[in-house]
Amino acid sequence: MKAFRLDELEAERAANDGAYLQFLRERNMSVGLYALDAGQTDSQRPHGQDELYFVVSGRASITVGEETTTVARGSVVYVPAGVPHKFHHITEDLKVMVVFSPPEG
Repeated sequence: MKAFRLDELEAERAANDGAYLQFLRERNMSVGLYALDAGQTDSQRPHGQDELYFVVSGRASITVGEETTTVARGSVVYVPAGVPHKFHHITEDLKVMVVFSPPEG
C-alpha cells in the first residue's frame, strides 16, 4: 500500500518551487498535485494521456476543447488525451489532484 497526506504533498510541492508535483507513478497511471494561485495563468499544453482532475480546493473555470465550466472543491473533470485545456479566472487558490493514464511522460 502507498498512502499520502495532502498537507505533506503540498509542503513538498511548495518546497520544490513548482506548480506540479508527481507523487505516484505506476504501470497504468501517475498521480500528481497541481496548484495555481488566484489570478495566475495556467500554461499547460495538451497531454498525450487521458487526465482526470479532482479539485481539492479553490475556485476557477476550466475550458476543455470548446466547453467551459466552473469548478470548485469536489469537482471532477475528465480531459481526453490531446485535447487543449486550461484553468482560468482562478478566483481562489486552486489545488487539483491529477490522474494520468497511462502515466505521464
